[in-house]
Parts: sequence; structure tokens; C-alpha cells
Amino acid sequence: MSKQILQTNKVPAPIGPYSQAVIANGFLFASGQVAFDPATGDLVLSSIQAETKQVMENIKAILEEAKINFNHVVKTTIFLSDMGLFAQVNEVYGSYFTADFPARETVAVKTLPRNVNVEISVTAIISL
Repeated sequence: MSKQILQTNKVPAPIGPYSQAVIANGFLFASGQVAFDPATGDLVLSSIQAETKQVMENIKAILEEAKINFNHVVKTTIFLSDMGLFAQVNEVYGSYFTADFPARETVAVKTLPRNVNVEISVTAIISL
């Protein structure tokens, strides 16, 4: 098995001992993304929609760095601070996918890093 660490300055640097993404055996495993704006380093928390959009834009930047897109995503995990946010998050999340949706689970957790409301991780296939 070989693995390649993927790093881009188009998303914030990791805030701990982990990689933005790892490519292994034809798959990309992206670490959970929160709503850090890479231009400012600030969290985007003005609304749950804006927060989710920033998370998805960070994921998009990672996918683009690997020269793939959301069509390559096969699995996502959404972590929410409150399941009451599900519909709003789902609406923004869904706007990034057009068909052949990935497998997914959504879980509510007690607390997320930096007290954000949503964190999303993805697994994608490198080639179709």
C-alpha cells in the first residue's frame, strides 16, 4: 500500500496532528472540515447556511487539489451540534451534488472543534 499526503493552501492548515487529506489505493480520505475561511483564518458562523457553505467550499478545494470533484465522492459523514440544524445543512450540502449521491450518515454530537455547528468529512474515488 502506498499513501500520499494531500495538502493545499486553499483550505486552512490542520489544527492538530492530522493531514487535510490522504490518498491511498485509489481513494481520497479528507479530514473533517469546519467553516474556517482560508483567506482570513476566521470561522464563518453568521448562519448555519453560511457555515455549511464554507465547509463545502473547503471540501471542494481539497477535491480540486486532487483533480477530482463532488461526482467522485462515495461517502460523507456529517457531524452536527444539534439535529435541529439537519434540514438547513442538508439543503446547502445537497446543492453540491447533482446525481448518484454518496452514501452518508449524519450524527449529532455533544461538541465540535471550536464550538462550530457542522463538520463534514468525505471519501472519494480518484478515478471513475
